[in-house]
Amino acid sequence: MNRLRTDWPLFFSVLPILFAGLVTMNSFIGQNQFFLKQLIWIVVSLIVFFVFSFIDFRFLRRTEVMVGLFLFSCLLLLLLFILGHVANGAKSWFNFGGFSFQPADPVKIILILILAKYFSRRHVEIAYIKHILISGLYAFIIFILILIQPDFGSAIIIFLIWLGMVMISGISKKHLLGVFLIGAVIFFGLWNFAFKPYQKDRILNFVHPVTNISTSGYNAYQSTITVGSGQVLGKGIGYGTQSRLNFLPEYQTDFIFAAYAEEWGFIGVIILFLLYGILIWRVLHNATKGASNFEILFGMGLAIYFMSHFIVNVGMNMGLLPVTGVTLPFMSYGGSHLLAEFMGLGILMGMRRYARATHRDVIKNEFLGI
Repeated sequence: MNRLRTDWPLFFSVLPILFAGLVTMNSFIGQNQFFLKQLIWIVVSLIVFFVFSFIDFRFLRRTEVMVGLFLFSCLLLLLLFILGHVANGAKSWFNFGGFSFQPADPVKIILILILAKYFSRRHVEIAYIKHILISGLYAFIIFILILIQPDFGSAIIIFLIWLGMVMISGISKKHLLGVFLIGAVIFFGLWNFAFKPYQKDRILNFVHPVTNISTSGYNAYQSTITVGSGQVLGKGIGYGTQSRLNFLPEYQTDFIFAAYAEEWGFIGVIILFLLYGILIWRVLHNATKGASNFEILFGMGLAIYFMSHFIVNVGMNMGLLPVTGVTLPFMSYGGSHLLAEFMGLGILMGMRRYARATHRDVIKNEFLGI
């Protein structure tokens, strides 16, 4: 058994990102509710991380456990339509008085576990289209339950997690083309029958970014201005005029990267990118040490999860992708996504405890179907 339970390079790459988020959301004017609440969520999330790192997660390989987690996820998302709290036009939150909780965040981690379990025994059979369709059905049910809240950003992440894990499982090019064609058909259907007007506006603003800058395109336009105004060295901590003077909306959550870029400049952005690069590299490194296909696929799925959030959030902050409300890992304000992110890392550290001991034998047995 591996006594070194924690990957310290991974852990210490996350701490500066957490610090950057706290500093960016702090207004330096009196008591800041975002700063104080985020600090509490960080402490709670770190406790979850270290507790999870001591758990032996081999029990997750059992089919009944995964079925239970899938049913639990669906039930949780369905309860939102009865008990959920409406915020910004979406019924995506459970409100517990002093704090709120968004189930879609931990459900993303559960989906990674479900897909890792499904593909771990079918890795050599992925060429069969039925495995793509069955795995897609699991993801599609969760995707729809999240989309109709409506939470377009989380639904996109669900799709990217599924697509990424299908691709790393060895999908053929022919089937990959089929997946994209199916995706195009689904998008056409969603555009005509599911998307709300504001969601269509965000996509249209992506195609024509300089139109409607006073209405639906305002957020994206202000975000690109904010990023560019940081120039090389930035305006300095606490001197970001776009965010501090409220030209940039939601700078604590969706657009925290833009607020950070304004204050820290191009140099600060490069440092931030390097930290995320180290984080993803260490996640992938731990994945390759997995004791079985299940642990390997979970680690790779977790890397896909972080990369999806990072690329979509930074892309929309820079005007390269539509505004979808996707958080930036470990930086954006909010406890739900922090708990999910540290839960995912904690599970990875728990798997790290038994990584090397059974690696070769278990993988051989899985490929042989034993």
